[in-house]
Amino acid sequence: MFSRRVLLLVSIALMSAVGAVRAQAQTPDALIKQVSTEVLESVKADKSIKSGDLHKIIALVDQKVMPHVNFQRMTSSAVGRYWRQATPDQQKRLQDEFKILLVRTYSGALAQVQDQTVQLKPMRSSPGDAEVVVRTEVRGQGDPIQLDYRLEKAAGGWKIYDVNVMGVWLVENYRNSFAQEIGANGIDGLIGKLAERNKSAATAKS
Repeated sequence: MFSRRVLLLVSIALMSAVGAVRAQAQTPDALIKQVSTEVLESVKADKSIKSGDLHKIIALVDQKVMPHVNFQRMTSSAVGRYWRQATPDQQKRLQDEFKILLVRTYSGALAQVQDQTVQLKPMRSSPGDAEVVVRTEVRGQGDPIQLDYRLEKAAGGWKIYDVNVMGVWLVENYRNSFAQEIGANGIDGLIGKLAERNKSAATAKS
């Protein structure tokens, strides 16, 4: 669905937008700026991640990323109108497989991080906004790449629920492919497809 380069940028985008910091005390753009710098530096300094240590990458993503993403909203948005038709068990399985899919995507991309830095663009929002878009650029070799984030204000602080990479919203991109699979084979068909894809990726990495 994405080129190798875009997969790298998606991973940087999601890694940049979240982290174990005091989110409640920060504006969303300050949160992204602080955490993006910290995460990119830690990735570049970790030889295990750069060499493709999948277990360490998964631990990093689970610890620093997933707890700070509204993952239910991300999954339900990707599944679209079919989410309401899914049983609670199907919804849980969809979230589990979608999470593995994203983590596996990161695993192939994080090892490529070199000298990228993240620069914020002026933010258009009001203090009372519950949802905002934060725009940034990833700068390194080549032309700057635009990244946009959709964040929501939750009880635990700001959380990301979508990211735009080079004009493509991640959730929207998955929604199109998920809808095609569900239309052809139903919700269980999508779950099976994701599980098969994740199993194949795990086998290739082992």
